[in-house]
Amino acid sequence: MQLAYFCPKHLKLILLIALLSISVFANAQYSVSACAFAHNDYWHKRPLYDALNNGYTHVEADVYLRNDKLIVAHLLPSLKKHNTLERLYLDPLMKCINGTDSTTRRPAYPLTLMIDIKSNGERTYEVLNQLLQKYRPVLSGVEDGHFVQREITIVLSGHKPVKALKAQSSRWAFIDEDLKTVARDTAAQNIYQTASCKYSSLIQWRGKGDLPYYEKQRLCRFVNMAHRFGKKVRLWKSPDNPVVWNALLQCGVDLINTDKLVKLRQFLTGHTIVSVGAKHSAAGDNF
Repeated sequence: MQLAYFCPKHLKLILLIALLSISVFANAQYSVSACAFAHNDYWHKRPLYDALNNGYTHVEADVYLRNDKLIVAHLLPSLKKHNTLERLYLDPLMKCINGTDSTTRRPAYPLTLMIDIKSNGERTYEVLNQLLQKYRPVLSGVEDGHFVQREITIVLSGHKPVKALKAQSSRWAFIDEDLKTVARDTAAQNIYQTASCKYSSLIQWRGKGDLPYYEKQRLCRFVNMAHRFGKKVRLWKSPDNPVVWNALLQCGVDLINTDKLVKLRQFLTGHTIVSVGAKHSAAGDNF
């Protein structure tokens, strides 16, 4: 009589439920890498592709303006004229979205490309803004004062052209705000997507022993303030190890800065936040 429960109709239903469960689990596993930020992504063997293949949705490229070309490099002596922002990032991303690039799996969206401007901010942005027009169909932007979410979001750090962006009613780039001043400029809607600062400007702890209570309280207050205004938080030059990653996540930091793409992905995939030192402060705490 028990065999009656396994008729073809029931088997199809059971199979469908199993597939849905697997899909939900897989998506949860994959989306956890939304916390991962590929710092100086162009240093990797396959810029952009190594990050995408590890499920990253935030990548960073340092950019210099040279002879009206946007060159991806960390230091001036290492400039390579063929390593342009368009060749290494914008064109490959467009091909990934269009499905014409078979060398990598289709990335998760929305995806953030952070451009760290190393040359003059205003002049560099003039050239960048012209280039972005070519990729408008896939870029998030502000159009006639209204935010429009698309597959790729461009965020600018380094020498930030804040005045230029604020003067535009329509544009396809945003600014990475200074986390330490996040409470001061709350009226600039649709300007800031993220808030960042140097790790050592808030925290001296390197992962040995417990995170000091006052350091954790301070970080949590800045994170909570940024979250009030809809900004994701990142600390750059943070110690690149699991103990620190865990502490940052517990404090509500949204993006974990790393050069270790595979190790961070593995950490995030099976991660459960372990209590470290002080308890998370309340959102209403003051600076």
